[in-house]
Order: sequence, then C-alpha cells, then structure tokens
Amino acid sequence: MTFLARRDFSTLQDRMNRIFRESFSPEGPDETLITSNFAPPVDVYEDEHNITLKIEVPGIDEKDINVSIENNTLTVHGERRFEKDEKEENFQRIERRYGSFTRSFTLPNTVDPEQVSAHYEKGVLRVRLVKKAEAKPKLIKVNVEKLVEAKSPGKVA
Repeated sequence: MTFLARRDFSTLQDRMNRIFRESFSPEGPDETLITSNFAPPVDVYEDEHNITLKIEVPGIDEKDINVSIENNTLTVHGERRFEKDEKEENFQRIERRYGSFTRSFTLPNTVDPEQVSAHYEKGVLRVRLVKKAEAKPKLIKVNVEKLVEAKSPGKVA
C-alpha cells in the first residue's frame, strides 16, 4: 500500500504547489501555464506476474523521457517543451501544461529491479515491472483421500 500512498501525497503536493505558483506568480497565471511543472496522470495495474504503470505524456518526444531505478525507487522524468513557432501573443487560451515533470514510485519488494521495461506509444508511456519468481502465487494441489467406512459385524445393511 505504500506504493499508492506516496503517489497520492505527491499528487496533492503538486496541486498545492500549482495553486501557489499560479496565484502569486509575478508574470500572472497565463505565464505559469506555459512554464510550470506538471504531473502526468498515472494508472497502476497489477496481476500475478507484473505491475504496470501507464503514464499519460502526450506531446512529449520519447527522447525527452527518462526512466530510472535507484534505491528501490522508480523515477520517471520528462519535459514537454513549448513550441516557439507560434507567437505567444496570438494565443487566446493556453491550458496544456509545459515544462518538466518528475514522478517517483517506491517499488514493493516483490518487484525484480533487473527486469523493468518501458515502452512509449501514442502519448502513453507503459512501464512494466516484473515480479520476482518467489512473489508469484503458487498453486498447490491438495490431494483428498476418500475414507472407506468399515462395516461393523453385527450391523445389518
């Protein structure tokens, strides 16, 4: 459960930082939309063999994404760059977040840090964390023997 609790705290902290940044920025809220940090949303799935993270990072080139593991912590860092081709004064509204992001996740002891893979397709980064063999559920077959009741002499069937 530490895995999800740390994520929730990080998301809350990011939201609070964003509120203060947007409220008290000398450039005003529109400028912070262009250059502030952001936290892409993450879905976490688990089955008997893997834990999978799906991170939404549309508009970010795969060369601008870095995935690393250190001290049992998975860190995903990236940057969405503001395209300077358009003149900023021509924008009526900017809602997409630009800038860098970092998301960190404490890995459970069941994950093998040597077997982590990342795949980027259509704006979604999928990180697959393979569970250690000893952490995978094992099926144990239970043999049940039928007991045959012995008939007592003197009883009539």
